[in-house]
Amino acid sequence: MTDFHKILEERSSDLEVIKKWMTKQPHLPSKIDDRFLVRFLRCCNYSLEKTKNLLDLCYTVRSQAPELFSNRDPACDAIENILNITDMVPLPKLTRENYKIFIYRLTDSDPEKYIFADALKTFLAVADLRLNFSDDFPDGEIPIFDMSGFTLKHLYKVQLPILKKYMVYTQEAHPVRLKQIHVVNVSPFLDKAMAIVKPFMKTEVSAMLHFHQPNSTTLYKYIPQELLPEEYGGRVGKISDIKAALIRKMCDNDSRNFFLDDSRWNVDESKRPVENKHGKQFFGLQGSFRTLTID
Repeated sequence: MTDFHKILEERSSDLEVIKKWMTKQPHLPSKIDDRFLVRFLRCCNYSLEKTKNLLDLCYTVRSQAPELFSNRDPACDAIENILNITDMVPLPKLTRENYKIFIYRLTDSDPEKYIFADALKTFLAVADLRLNFSDDFPDGEIPIFDMSGFTLKHLYKVQLPILKKYMVYTQEAHPVRLKQIHVVNVSPFLDKAMAIVKPFMKTEVSAMLHFHQPNSTTLYKYIPQELLPEEYGGRVGKISDIKAALIRKMCDNDSRNFFLDDSRWNVDESKRPVENKHGKQFFGLQGSFRTLTID
């Protein structure tokens, strides 16, 4: 595991350059923690110009996606509901390559309880919790999406504009390095789900996808079995225990105040320097997947 304090010591000059640059970007918020800045530096392999670009892009996209990044009180009904019907957990151990593993799955398959925008908002809130408070500094991330319990009724609840914003943010502006994407317990309508998502997926991200049939062990070819939770044949404990610790952290005073403060992400476009190129709308797509033929 990479030590945060060691990074601060070794890269203090890089951090100061970025902080100085940010003082000259009046459109960006001023509350940016060192831990969060280090994520950007590492994601960009310590390239200062790439780091500046990613920082600006991250905050700009967030400001244009209030459906995903505002009203994120962990104690609100919307987020509590999603946490009750899903598991969204980072696993405690890293791979030998220093990659972080995540598992996302339904625990309640009732589609009436599943609100698409709230699910993506909660997904990104869990990501923000780790990026801003965790001592893990992995060199890459491996999400595992479990399709158990997902139905066509869930698929019909997808909202096209919100999915587009989510895909733009996670592929273009999120300070992480994806290494693999696994979909386990694939369902018979996988092709319909992929027909919806793939048009928004970059070629290099699509190449990271791996699909695993129910009751198969093919996932272990990519991820050591012992690094998975008991529910997937591993040894890192039960998902329910990992999730309980996550929710406790998410709802403690520091974390909750972090989520309540929407102003920390606000970009003031009226103050953006003329030479800065990110002052534009990223999203112009309206509608819902109900208009698509997927049955």
